[in-house]
Amino acid sequence: MPFRRFGRPGLLGLAARTAVVAGTASAVGGAVRGHEERVAEDRAAEERSVADVPAAPDLLSELERLGRLRQQGLLSDDEFAAAKQRLISG
Repeated sequence: MPFRRFGRPGLLGLAARTAVVAGTASAVGGAVRGHEERVAEDRAAEERSVADVPAAPDLLSELERLGRLRQQGLLSDDEFAAAKQRLISG
């Protein structure tokens, strides 16, 4: 009959438990790092895309300004249309 040990685990049991804990911690740490990198990349991409688009209030105020210039007769209809197209196209 094999010898059975009761009480605290033996050296092999402790080594196995330590390996499982270390492996789990490493896997979780890697997953967290990967998630943080993906979130940072998403934020950077969003900031780049937002920076490329002119802000709507700025565009609207500029169109209103062009409309006032046209009403005052300082811009012809063709000049207004060309300026408006330049604003919208970016």
